[in-house]
Amino acid sequence: MNRRVREILIVGGAIAALSACGQSQSQTPPVGYGPNPTLPEPRHSLIPTVKVSDVVGWPAGVTPSAPAGFQVQRFAAGLDHPRWLLVLPNGDVLVAETNAPPKKEPPHGIKGFFEKMLMKKAGAGVPSANRITLLRDADHDGVAEVKTPFLTNLYSPFGMALVGDTLYVANADAIVAFPYQAGETKITAAPRKVTDLPGGPINHHWTKNIIASRDGSKLYATVGSNSNVGENGIENETDRAAILEVDLATGARRVFASGLRNPVGLSWNPANGELWTAVNERDELGNDLVPDYMTSVREGGFYGWPYSYYGRHVDKRVKDRDRRPDLVERAIVPDYALGAHTASLGLTFYEGAPNQEGGFPARYKGGVFVGQHGSWNRKPQAGYKVIFVPFGGGKPAGPTEDFLTGFLDAKGKAQGRPVGVTVDPSGALLVADDVGNAVWRVSAK
Repeated sequence: MNRRVREILIVGGAIAALSACGQSQSQTPPVGYGPNPTLPEPRHSLIPTVKVSDVVGWPAGVTPSAPAGFQVQRFAAGLDHPRWLLVLPNGDVLVAETNAPPKKEPPHGIKGFFEKMLMKKAGAGVPSANRITLLRDADHDGVAEVKTPFLTNLYSPFGMALVGDTLYVANADAIVAFPYQAGETKITAAPRKVTDLPGGPINHHWTKNIIASRDGSKLYATVGSNSNVGENGIENETDRAAILEVDLATGARRVFASGLRNPVGLSWNPANGELWTAVNERDELGNDLVPDYMTSVREGGFYGWPYSYYGRHVDKRVKDRDRRPDLVERAIVPDYALGAHTASLGLTFYEGAPNQEGGFPARYKGGVFVGQHGSWNRKPQAGYKVIFVPFGGGKPAGPTEDFLTGFLDAKGKAQGRPVGVTVDPSGALLVADDVGNAVWRVSAK
């Protein structure tokens, strides 16, 4: 499709979405979930689907809903677009208050006008605080009484990892390091650059997450694609749609796995030591294509993007000159589909023991929690919740279960949107809610 025509159609879809403001759109039963999802035929429409939920925030006294036997507390409130979390060994919680970096060339014209309007409508139009804040619950009542800036003047920070006495932060364009001392509430030291990460000028997916290897010698960094399906040129996708491996001794980096359109969450599988990631797949193939997914990550593995999806399903939108049938032939089928357009971002394996103060029942141990930020281009909406997937023998062993819901109100408006998920030392689940400007704590009663 001609790019100018496509822009006009997107604008048309945006107008339709805005005119539908306030209309209730309940979620349908899960589609495209599980280890062997049913994939419908691709659907191309003249006007792309756009359904953006108004952000209304949480009414006083209202929290997300958890299953019976669990309690939900507002661990911290009044944050500025909190996206990602790291729990330190002493129990302190670091939260990245962040958003996309400013574009060197801000959107302009009719498309730019509607893009900014839709971002604002979805609660994503706020400038980045460029800050990591420390939260401390010293009296262990489930509410952080300390909330203080820990690192400032960063560049759209996202992922964080602590290795020994060094804290690593993934900015939108580089991994930087800081000295860390247990118990401190602020770091003032200048950052030390470890390695550059693919950044501008397009920077279609800006979030960069990191996780340390078990022995602390390497970091693994997620880098999303610079486009939906390669339309900005394959030459602009170098080291993107990939997980990079960074040697901490030298700063050298290499592609560990590729063909992952927008990998975000990272977690180590406690059963077998495999690295797992949550991936956001491509758009504009219909309400139920392509499922986002979580998968184990094989060294040297290729997962299809942009040439194919969910294994060898060829995406015919890729330009003839860019097609790679050789890569399609070896595309790995992901382990578990998480529903189309759910924006599955956060991912963590649950290792908390049931005898801990906030620990969950034994059936949750070894399973995965996923933060689904929610769709902007599906009718009706999908995601907007935290789900649980049971595991057995290191593999998914059952259907998804809704765990934390209520992020959409009865009118389909967003009270919050879950992003990062992690587990605190007591075994409670922490959830970053970027447009609710809160961190939620879910513990067993």
